[in-house]
Amino acid sequence: MDAKKKQGRYDRIYKQLEQLMPTCSNPESRMNTIIAVLHHKMDYYFWTGFYFLNQGELQVKMYQGPVACMQLAKDTGVCWEGVNTRKPVLVKNVEEFPGHIACDGRSKSELVVPLFDPEDNLLGVLDIDSDQLNAFDEVDEQNLVKILQLIWS
Repeated sequence: MDAKKKQGRYDRIYKQLEQLMPTCSNPESRMNTIIAVLHHKMDYYFWTGFYFLNQGELQVKMYQGPVACMQLAKDTGVCWEGVNTRKPVLVKNVEEFPGHIACDGRSKSELVVPLFDPEDNLLGVLDIDSDQLNAFDEVDEQNLVKILQLIWS
């Protein structure tokens, strides 16, 4: 998908989510809605979900797609890179990422966006996998950072 078409789709998704968020103030309900909308509106998303920090462990919470790894090995893989750097991590080819954790061998590219609460505490990450190489770019990253802010609006 070219950048202009992708941005247009994200703009429509953002507007839809912006209208849905006021219907429920529960952050977990909002997260569930965000991943459902993203997963079903972005055709190159293969797995869409959140991993949360829990007593120093990174564990799956809510997601859409194939069965997930329930707990990720400490300081390994793309999700932990996002946690440890507190920055988005865009991986065009997961085979080239040292220590990549393959919860499903069909995943080819990945984008991880850290999730912070309103006080800037790191809660975990939004993790999105694609079964296509080079599926994600800066358009995805920028829009997902913006969408995650709706959780607390």
